Amino acid sequence: MKFNHEIVEKNIGLLAIFTVIAISFGSLVEITPLIFQKDTTEPVEGLKPYTALQLEGRDIYVREGCYNCHSQMIRPLRAETERYGHYSVAGESVWDHPFQWGSKRTGPDLARVGGRYSDKWHEVHLIDPRAVVPQSNMPAFPWLAENKLDGKLTGDKMTILRNMHKGGYKGNDLYTDEEIAGAQKAVEGKTEMEALIAYLQSLGHALK
Repeated sequence: MKFNHEIVEKNIGLLAIFTVIAISFGSLVEITPLIFQKDTTEPVEGLKPYTALQLEGRDIYVREGCYNCHSQMIRPLRAETERYGHYSVAGESVWDHPFQWGSKRTGPDLARVGGRYSDKWHEVHLIDPRAVVPQSNMPAFPWLAENKLDGKLTGDKMTILRNMHKGGYKGNDLYTDEEIAGAQKAVEGKTEMEALIAYLQSLGHALK
């Protein structure tokens, strides 16, 4: 007996059910193997946990929507690797929640921006992008130099990350009790500018 496609194509309910089944099956086939691959679940050699200040800087990066214009995912294409460096691998982002890969590049990719410019360059660039890149259409972020961190939640953020990745750093926890206890003191009084620059300078050192 031939299967009559019209039965499905003209029945919205059945079409929706079969569509969901097809998408679910395809997703499982694509995603499930990755869960069991060390390359995607374990950090690359040399990847260090964010410090308290870098962690606060990452939150500022997300808060200000930097990911809307900057990806952190270098694709394995010659044009990209020659410009930005080694292509990105999953093991570089195992401690990022949420990850900052993206595909939008109004501005350059930042996966390996750490160490490319001085702290002062980043400061000037964030306060007035056109002072260092005349053709830039990036907005200015002068308030970052004025806003101060209090660090009240920094320890909690580190605790959450530690609980999510028990034994994830060379067999040890990401952060010690002492580091968590001293997190507030480590960032208190620092500007959001300092935190964001610390985060940017930490990117891309694990894999060159």
